Amino acid sequence: MKTIIEPFKIKSVEPIYFNTKEERAEILENASHNPFLIRSADVLIDLLTDSGTSAMSSEQWAGIMKGDESYAGSPSFFHFEKTVKEITGMPIVMPTHQGRAAEKILFNILGGKGKYFVSNTLFDTTRANIEFSGAEGVDLLCEEGKRTTIPSPFKGNMDTVALKQFILEKGASNIPLCLITVTNNSGGGQPVSMQNIREVKKICVENNIPLFIDACRFAENCYFIKMREKEFANTTVENIAKELFSYADGCTMSAKKDAFANIGGFLAMHNEALAQQCRNLLIITEGFPTYGGLAGRDLEAIAIGLKEVMDEHYLQYRIRSIEYLTNKLIAAGVPVIQPAGGHAVYIDAKEFLDHIPVEQYPGQALVCALYLEGGIRSVEIGSLMFGKYDSNGKLIPAQMELVRLAIPRRVYTQSHIDYVAEVIIEVFENRKKINGLLITEEAKMLRHFTAKLAPINN
Repeated sequence: MKTIIEPFKIKSVEPIYFNTKEERAEILENASHNPFLIRSADVLIDLLTDSGTSAMSSEQWAGIMKGDESYAGSPSFFHFEKTVKEITGMPIVMPTHQGRAAEKILFNILGGKGKYFVSNTLFDTTRANIEFSGAEGVDLLCEEGKRTTIPSPFKGNMDTVALKQFILEKGASNIPLCLITVTNNSGGGQPVSMQNIREVKKICVENNIPLFIDACRFAENCYFIKMREKEFANTTVENIAKELFSYADGCTMSAKKDAFANIGGFLAMHNEALAQQCRNLLIITEGFPTYGGLAGRDLEAIAIGLKEVMDEHYLQYRIRSIEYLTNKLIAAGVPVIQPAGGHAVYIDAKEFLDHIPVEQYPGQALVCALYLEGGIRSVEIGSLMFGKYDSNGKLIPAQMELVRLAIPRRVYTQSHIDYVAEVIIEVFENRKKINGLLITEEAKMLRHFTAKLAPINN
């Protein structure tokens, strides 16, 4: 196979400011060993997130100039609405300033004490919005998704046997919503199969439970379906997306991912009664329903990006670039989630730093080591992000201890990725020198964003 080249040319560039390892050590200490608290100018390769960090196209920038800023009934809204309707088939579309705002509205209305929201795996802000309402978020990831280094084509799937059992135990009336995240971010960026979505839909219909899609990375998931489900080998990504959404009663989306936008999101659905409640809360918290906390220019950029992301030359390059880094790390013996996900490489920090117990946050220790060694910023998806405490204050660890290296779309070149691989491999070869961390300050919710930590000197 020939080299898969970037399906774009570079028109504008930003400088990277280089610093030394000694300077990074001081920066890391001043940031209390939490890369969220590091200034972006002090980061060489920023893989903290792929949310809002993508490079927009010349068409999107042109759309920004065309954006109409009318408070109500802007042409930019109708362009945005038409595009979302075409892709999702959902007649009701409400823009929000980002995905978590759509989640906040939805779960505030449907949540509450004694309620359960079931999912393949919930991400951090989704779970936080559920818990803030007083409800409980429950992950029902398939068994193969829990085995990090054993490849399987659809490790993001929901465990349908566990779903049936959970409904039986808790009662369908206590489950206001089932949410499938595509791709499964917390589960390694792994895709969900169309067959699994169909099976989950059938269970939901039988129990009168609405099915929603967290559609942040819908196009990447649809490309995996095209590549891995024979039924869809000759189907376009756009038509795969239309079928995927046809099984859903609604969806939330952060347009900061698969729409290439720097801000924005939406909530879409079929149920007019629920939509009316959502609109009322939208007006209170976000803005009028035809702008939802966004500028008209951003609505234009999202509408254009939603079409661009389904280009199969782009998706081939996107998925292959993640595979490229994953395969380099596998060849060096670095434990990573296999196969490669859609938007990020996930290192198994528990195996990478097997000398550090989970209560000393091996994922966060690895995140800090990567920054120190090479100026790479990543994020822990483990017990710092998802851990809880029991009644005695003892840590209840997360299911997995991962470090995510999220690749921004259309931003970094192959040489950047080669550099990332070199740094990770060097850290791996010297991993026994890395010590664990303890938390010195934390918030009650979403603590990983602002927590302060200190190294444990063994």
